[in-house]
Amino acid sequence: MTQTETQFWNKLKSFQLDEADAALTFSQRLARENGWNKEYTHRVIEEYKKFIFLCCTSPTSVTPSDPVDQAWHLHLTYTKSYWSNLCKNTLEREIHHNPTKGGKEEQQKFNNLYTELHQIYFEKFGTNPPPDIWHDNNTRFSDINFQRVNLNNYWLLKKPRLSRLYPPGLLLQLFVFAISTLMIQATGNGFILVLFVIGFIIAFVNRNNNNGKGGNNRTDGSGCSSFSCTSGEGHSGCSTHHGDSGCSSSGCSGCGSGCGGD
Repeated sequence: MTQTETQFWNKLKSFQLDEADAALTFSQRLARENGWNKEYTHRVIEEYKKFIFLCCTSPTSVTPSDPVDQAWHLHLTYTKSYWSNLCKNTLEREIHHNPTKGGKEEQQKFNNLYTELHQIYFEKFGTNPPPDIWHDNNTRFSDINFQRVNLNNYWLLKKPRLSRLYPPGLLLQLFVFAISTLMIQATGNGFILVLFVIGFIIAFVNRNNNNGKGGNNRTDGSGCSSFSCTSGEGHSGCSTHHGDSGCSSSGCSGCGSGCGGD
């Protein structure tokens, strides 16, 4: 970091998201909504600040990890803290969160940006981003099938991941063998068995094709535009600094900075 960047980072690092007199603080709400423990939550908040720092200092667009994005989403709902205390008084610029337009081209583009961010992160902070917060690209852009669930009405049970214990091909063979045995005993009709096996294989192949490398049809990502600002007599203006950032089909986002107004 340059001396100016170091001063800027120290200022951002000391920014407090938790209000001392709040019965439910920002960090407590973030932990509750994501099922995180206290230590992990505070680490995510630290990484969120680093992400905001990179938004303001990086020459290229940057894209956050999903945990960092969750901190960003929640902070945006604390409008006074985000827009007044952070953007106006601390950063002296605006950091906007804009939805992506989606599409395969942007998906590849922002996959590359997420890869590049790891290098930018190392250059600025001298360490690699923690992998339990900044997940690998495959996890970042595929492990995104989230929904809001009322825990008063539903139990959450973790699915067994049999594919981690046994190869998918072996599981398929065992399943087909078991079903075949049952059907032969029940019907004695080999033709029905053949149709069933063919249908099952087709369904299995389609499922794998749809789930590979983030291959779903979700387009709920977001991004933003970044601006550099110049001050004049009694006013400020903005010029484009670099392009949009974010991602498509991934539930993720990007950022940028800007300023304006009289």
